[in-house]
Amino acid sequence: MNVVITGTGSYIPSKVATNEGFEKHNFYNEDGSPIPQENTRIIEKFKAITGISERRYIKNSLVTSEIAAMAAEKALSSAKADRETLDYIIVAHNYGDVKHDTHQSDTVPSLASRTKHLLKIKNPSCVAYDILFGCPGWLEGVIQAYAFMKAGMASKCLVIGAETLSRVVDRHDRDSMIYSDGAGAVILEASEGSDCGILTHHSATYAYDEAHFIYFGESYNLELNEARRYIKMYGRKIYEFAITYVPEAMKLCLDKSGIPVEELKKIFIHQANEKMDEAIVQRFYKLYGKETPKGIMPMTINKLGNSSVATIPTLFDIVSNGKLEGHSVTKGDVVLFASVGAGMNINAVVYRI
Repeated sequence: MNVVITGTGSYIPSKVATNEGFEKHNFYNEDGSPIPQENTRIIEKFKAITGISERRYIKNSLVTSEIAAMAAEKALSSAKADRETLDYIIVAHNYGDVKHDTHQSDTVPSLASRTKHLLKIKNPSCVAYDILFGCPGWLEGVIQAYAFMKAGMASKCLVIGAETLSRVVDRHDRDSMIYSDGAGAVILEASEGSDCGILTHHSATYAYDEAHFIYFGESYNLELNEARRYIKMYGRKIYEFAITYVPEAMKLCLDKSGIPVEELKKIFIHQANEKMDEAIVQRFYKLYGKETPKGIMPMTINKLGNSSVATIPTLFDIVSNGKLEGHSVTKGDVVLFASVGAGMNINAVVYRI
């Protein structure tokens, strides 16, 4: 018995926020001092490093659980699945439902329960719960669903990654330009006798020195003198951590599968930062003494930004449906999923389409 993805779905917000929209922002350093550069230069440098030219934000009327349900509906339709037969609904997020113009994170009831309610699922045996695991949360949800099925506790699961980071960014922090909103979902089903599906997985948490590389902190504009907190990160520390440990985790996962690196068709990596992702993949191949194959790593960060737990499932949905030029997957292809994020957490999955 193996566990296969039978349906995918995503919700990409319609509101486009371009880099030019940040030209009138007042950016400050962590100590509250103004950044002594013109915004045009700040934005140019940001684009060169992250690859982001625009990102997506949800409408003011929406919240995270609602876009999670929208992505789930598409995944259910793609899989032609009866929602009443779902054993688990796992929703990965980090900040709950944050309504527009508020700073209150709402997580009771859980976003998974809210999503189940929006999907109008009556079956009480369909268990719904949230997972908080930083940006790798969706992939960790996939690993948990896989474990449930291998243990005989489930046969069909819905795993969603949804986030609205536009509601928790500090407009006075340059890093606010990285973040975006979105939701992606998959249906996972147990399949008897299949040679496709999840082959191996690996997860790790580094928290001795690294736990607070991403945190909730005050605005860099100290004159605001407010109680509100925003997503913050130590970008250089995260970059160095990621390029050191993520390639090793990817190699460990692939080696456990027994699949030669030459047979990898695609690497679906968390869309965190273009330069960082490129460095991770290059180091991964160098561990095998090889150059990075052309076209191995599809990217959407240039247009969609970093939507945390949603980046991999939305990317996989887009590529699976042939909507990203130059990239596709077909039955039998071996792909590698990998992510890194707050915690600091890392995970990877080897999957045969």
